[in-house]
Amino acid sequence: MKIAFFSTQPYDTAFFESANQAFGHELAFFTQALDPATLSLAKGAQAVCLFVNDQASAPVIEGLRALGVQTIALRCAGFNNIDIEAAKLAGIRVCRVAAYSPESVAEHAVALLLTLTRKTHKAYNRVREQNFALSGLLGFNIHGKKVGVIGTGNIGQAFCKIMLGFGCEVTAFDLIANKEMEALGVKYAPLTDVLASDIISLHCPLNEQTKHIINAETLGYCKKGVTIINTGRGGLLDTKAVIDALKNGTIGALGLDVYEQEEKLFFKDLSNTIIQDDMIQRLMSFSNVLITGHQGFFTQDAMEKIAVTTLDNITKLDQQVALATGNTVV
Repeated sequence: MKIAFFSTQPYDTAFFESANQAFGHELAFFTQALDPATLSLAKGAQAVCLFVNDQASAPVIEGLRALGVQTIALRCAGFNNIDIEAAKLAGIRVCRVAAYSPESVAEHAVALLLTLTRKTHKAYNRVREQNFALSGLLGFNIHGKKVGVIGTGNIGQAFCKIMLGFGCEVTAFDLIANKEMEALGVKYAPLTDVLASDIISLHCPLNEQTKHIINAETLGYCKKGVTIINTGRGGLLDTKAVIDALKNGTIGALGLDVYEQEEKLFFKDLSNTIIQDDMIQRLMSFSNVLITGHQGFFTQDAMEKIAVTTLDNITKLDQQVALATGNTVV
């Protein structure tokens, strides 16, 4: 089967080509994101492989159907960028990597949290300049703090376990309470109660119900000086409301690995350009804000699992169709 990969980086090519030795598919890699203008690159492919910022809208899906594409494979957990109903109507199967390495993202969330609380990024730069003064580097203990977790899927569960290991009081908000988490000591509570935590970490999917779950109204339930970490999806935060909360001190520290308009910025080297996005420029101007470029998933372990699982998903779906139609699987 020919698979067209969109939004690829050199590391995607390396990991997928290595994993493909066990599958034998024909792989075509494109640096361009999937959108109506790049749709034609999928010509001749039976499957397309997409990442977080590719857009499979209804018109794009119809175009994929016309090209003979039978499968859309996401090499990520989130699927908010796919029009699932349009895919169903077009008869195109959709698969994703639901649990490639929850710990990779959870540990990155903790890395952001520790960096912000102990200001290690600032200390690193100071010491390199032979400045060993501690003024301005005062942090706070994570141990004993109340940590609120919004979303307890695989990544949220991994984060909860780490915070429990730090000796924190962990409360969580989700549609369904996870019995395993409750047995470990996580208390489920209404969103307003979880928002009253010292530290809030977002691990829920982005959908109509969770878009801008952190907004001007919900920030009103937060403690003054709350630390917020978002390694989920950028759209979980209302960026303007967050900036206002940083300015008035409601948010004491903010760690982001995702951003609402990241498709125009992330995974690119823009060091020699003038970034036109005023929102992210404003966020980067705060000394208590730490932003990374959607790298939470980016570990050796996770990349290997993503590649193998994605190719395995595509292969199994193809085999199911072949068995259903009586065609021979090649």
